[in-house]
Amino acid sequence: MNERDVRNFVEALKRGKLSEEDAVKKLRQLPYEDLGFAKIDHHRALRQGYPEVIFARGKTPKQVTEIVRGMLRAKTSHNILITRANEECFAAIKRVVRSARLRPQQVEYHELSGAIAIYRDRAIHGKGLILVVTAGTSDIPIAEEALVTARTMGSRAEAVYDVGVAGLHRLLEHREKLAEAHVIICVAGMEGALPSVVAGMVAAPVIAVPTSVGYGSSFGGLTALLAMLNSCASNVSVVNIDNGFGAGCVASVINRL
Repeated sequence: MNERDVRNFVEALKRGKLSEEDAVKKLRQLPYEDLGFAKIDHHRALRQGYPEVIFARGKTPKQVTEIVRGMLRAKTSHNILITRANEECFAAIKRVVRSARLRPQQVEYHELSGAIAIYRDRAIHGKGLILVVTAGTSDIPIAEEALVTARTMGSRAEAVYDVGVAGLHRLLEHREKLAEAHVIICVAGMEGALPSVVAGMVAAPVIAVPTSVGYGSSFGGLTALLAMLNSCASNVSVVNIDNGFGAGCVASVINRL
């Protein structure tokens, strides 16, 4: 539930549109609903401004869909985001969405990142633009996760791909867009140099995302991670390796301040 949902809940109870029995059932779901294998944190949107996100990897499609059903039962207005899912999981979720009488266009599957977004609110709540920038094409799956996360959480988000330091002129063509951004997410593998370059060009906060892209001495993204942590640009912060979701989430929080 978010603040608007709570106010609507109280108003419905006052006007008699919601029975005491139904109100008690709904309140029992707060702060969480126990499914046995998972506890759905229905209260998170009220506490943090955005709902719980479902990490699909390691869960069966049935487990993911049961969590989605629980979130849909709560009848709130917020969007639902599932990360690191696959086609089988998406097929199962589409069936759940149909049974909940949502329109097919309200559900999007992003194959590269494995992100699934269920949109119930397309309104923009963020203050400005979140720009997602990648060093290379191979970084796009992680960047897409950040992009979908930011959009699902109510921000205007755009992407600029393949503008790494191996061809710096490609980045310079986007100087106006970089200057416009309220928050920049910079995704890079290999030596992880791009965030320092981008941060040196702008006043906005830059969230650096190291990826596991690279040859042997990249050590699965560790080289990029350490390079970003040692950035000489003072407006850079760093999330974990391949954590596009974390970057998108933090960027959205900043964008809503």
